[in-house]
Amino acid sequence: MKPVTAYQPLHPETGQPWPPLPPLLIDAWEALARYPHPPESCLVNYYGPAAKMGLHQDRDECAFDAPVVSLSLGDTCLFRIGGLRRADPTRTVRLASGDAVVLGGDARLAFHGVDRIMPGSSPLLPYGGRINLTLRRVTRPG
Repeated sequence: MKPVTAYQPLHPETGQPWPPLPPLLIDAWEALARYPHPPESCLVNYYGPAAKMGLHQDRDECAFDAPVVSLSLGDTCLFRIGGLRRADPTRTVRLASGDAVVLGGDARLAFHGVDRIMPGSSPLLPYGGRINLTLRRVTRPG
């Protein structure tokens, strides 16, 4: 499958519309986001036992007033969050299976990343690792 590098209305291989978000994810957004419009995207990332993700900002969306809601499943990770500049001080938080993070308001564009995965910390995934579901509003409500 070709990687998706920008938000696209159609699947890059099949040309079909993306499936609707499951009601459980819509419910999570409504409970956590405190935003009056539904999410338009769910990015699914799998982190293997040795995976990392460097500090970055979520800037591909047009609606920066909408939060980014991140749901963790599987192994615990060490999540690092900083400020609006890459050089700002950071802090590290453990995110276990079932934890949620909301980057909204002043933190919407905070630099963040995954320092490491803690293999074997959850029995959820048979081969270990972590799945992160990131709910986003892509466009401005109109």
